[in-house]
Amino acid sequence: MLMRTDPVRDLDRWTQQVFGTAARPAAMPMDAWRDGEEFVVEFDLPGIDPDSLDLDVERNVVTVRASRPALDADRSMIAAERPRGVFSRQLFLGESLDTDRIRADYRNGVLRLSIPVAEKAKPRKIEIARDREPQAIDA
Repeated sequence: MLMRTDPVRDLDRWTQQVFGTAARPAAMPMDAWRDGEEFVVEFDLPGIDPDSLDLDVERNVVTVRASRPALDADRSMIAAERPRGVFSRQLFLGESLDTDRIRADYRNGVLRLSIPVAEKAKPRKIEIARDREPQAIDA
C-alpha cells in the first residue's frame, strides 16, 4: 500500500497538539511528585483570574478548569501569543489517594493540589499471634 505524506500538514497537526489553537488552547502544563504522605500537582496558569478556576472531583477523577477572557476587540494588538478561552485538564488518580481531603491553593499563577495518601494504602504493622505453651491432648 502506498501512503502519501504531507510534511507541512504533519507539522501543522503536531503544533496544534502541542501549542493548541485560538479556538482550543493547549493543555495546561503540569508537574507532579510525591512528598512524604501526599502527592503534589502544580499547574501553570499565569494571568488567570482566581474566580475563573473550577476544581471538581468525581470518584478518582479530578478536573481542573480555568479561563482567560478574550482580548478587547477595540485594542490594536501588536502581538497576541497567549492562549485565550477555557482550559481543562483531567487527572485520573489511583485508589490509593484520598480524594475527600484534596487541598488546593492558587498563588503567583500556579495552582497547587495536595492529595493525601489514603489511610488504607499506607503501610501498617500486622501483629502476629504466637503459639502459647503446648497443651496436652486428652484422648
